[in-house]
Amino acid sequence: MFRTVVFMAATMLAAPAFADGHASGDVAAGEKAFRQCVSCHVVVNDAGETLAGKKAKTGPNLYGIVGRTAGSVDGFKYSKIIMLAGEQGITYDEANFAGYVQDPTGWLREATGDKGRGKMTYKVRKEADAINLYAYLASLSGDGS
Repeated sequence: MFRTVVFMAATMLAAPAFADGHASGDVAAGEKAFRQCVSCHVVVNDAGETLAGKKAKTGPNLYGIVGRTAGSVDGFKYSKIIMLAGEQGITYDEANFAGYVQDPTGWLREATGDKGRGKMTYKVRKEADAINLYAYLASLSGDGS
């Protein structure tokens, strides 16, 4: 419980670093950084057009991730801990997305208070790259870049 309170406080204090719920990163830099994601993820819009990536299906489709509830892509088999995050109402805003992609399991444990493990093993090393990825994905969905 204490860890959850500390996490929530840290998230609230970090919020001013992000631009009022909108993507504050560099879209072009995010597109370049996304090259590391294409082995697992794809971005396919509602019309079925592939906007980024290839035919990867290890990870869920990232189209519309801005504001999406964690663990909510229909038909994708998520880990228990990310499903718990979704049940707790955790959504992907810039701060949550950046925290998650930099340390998926660690972030999920802090966010949910659970000791489970996420399936995503890749970690984005730099916060700037994580923020740029978010901006790029937002631009593909037409949300907030």
